[in-house]
Amino acid sequence: MKIGVLALQGNFREHVAVLRRLGADAVEVRKPEQLEGLDGLVIPGGESTAIRRLSRIYGLEEAVRRFGAPIFGTCAGMILLDRNHLGLVDLAVERNAYGRQVASFEADLRLGEEDEPLRGVFIRAPRVVEVGSEVEILAELDGEPVLLRQGRFLVASFHPELTDDTRIHERFLDLVREESLVRP
Repeated sequence: MKIGVLALQGNFREHVAVLRRLGADAVEVRKPEQLEGLDGLVIPGGESTAIRRLSRIYGLEEAVRRFGAPIFGTCAGMILLDRNHLGLVDLAVERNAYGRQVASFEADLRLGEEDEPLRGVFIRAPRVVEVGSEVEILAELDGEPVLLRQGRFLVASFHPELTDDTRIHERFLDLVREESLVRP
């Protein structure tokens, strides 16, 4: 599997490292033509305004919008995928809703029926304020959704790339495998 990681700003190196550890061929993406031949794409956390601005400058905004394979967005990536930005996932988010950098925190999250909690790292994290009917909530924090899926899209308001727990990246790779069976 060849997975691209948008490498304009933010935690792209950390995502590349996790994906490679899981056996994926992870590559950094900085230009639209680098999306060709990819089986999936990760849009990392970072500064959403900077990533969005650089995406426009390099022509990636429309290229990502047209990208037909699965996409995983974390933190800033979730913001960029929401209905108010790229419009690819039917949810609305509020930027930095859990507080400023100094208010960053970690919390254990329940992941479906799994017994082992998932450690979520929340850094200036977005809060989901509205969820469309086609969006599935996979994990919550204090009753609020923090990990969601809509079709070929997976989004998290936290940073799974900053822990040793690879379950979220594994789920994304499973999604990529699943989608490769239905894509022409």
